Amino acid sequence: MNFTNGIALDGPAGAGKSTIAKIIAKRLGLPYLDTGAMYRAMALCALSEGVSLTDAEGVDALLRRTDIRVVYEADGQHVLVNGADVTGSLRAEEIGKGASLISKLRCVRDKLAAMQRAIAHETHAVLDGREIGTFVIPETPYKFFVTASAQERARRRVQQLREKGEDPDFELILKDIEARDYQDSHRDYAPLKQAEDAVLIDTTNMTIEEAVDAVLAALEAK
Repeated sequence: MNFTNGIALDGPAGAGKSTIAKIIAKRLGLPYLDTGAMYRAMALCALSEGVSLTDAEGVDALLRRTDIRVVYEADGQHVLVNGADVTGSLRAEEIGKGASLISKLRCVRDKLAAMQRAIAHETHAVLDGREIGTFVIPETPYKFFVTASAQERARRRVQQLREKGEDPDFELILKDIEARDYQDSHRDYAPLKQAEDAVLIDTTNMTIEEAVDAVLAALEAK
């Protein structure tokens, strides 16, 4: 199969799209691009520099003096900010919330989407994010919208945190997920939504392997 322009997996946080995308990429022998990590890197940069995540002018100025790059090492994708590898600092809850805020800014969307588009066209990568199929590579025929109920996504996040030795509050995690969903789907520019021609994959009652099989079957059907 020829995946010119890449494969797009969109959906809300915690639905499993990143895990699915990584497995799909490995099975098909394609690069995987974690676009969310790029927004997290920008949020981390702004927080480190003391720039408000909602200050469009301040963030735009920060973008002009910030070099964000994606490189691939033996252990996968790494994100560099002005030459420094920040990959290990991107998964904190604060950075995730910051990424959702800063991604509302048009200047950030335009710069990072252009980078993602170029990578997809050059490498035919598997991309996951919020608006890959509607904004970054809408020309690709290979689009998926991966979702799950907010309750199930909160349950998964609580389980992940408990495995790390933490004692998370389910209701607080659920409220955070619902707030992020609303924020992502109601931003004015390039909001989270399902592309009209995207295949819906609801993972609420699916294992990761079942979801991967569903995506691969849909790709084969194309």
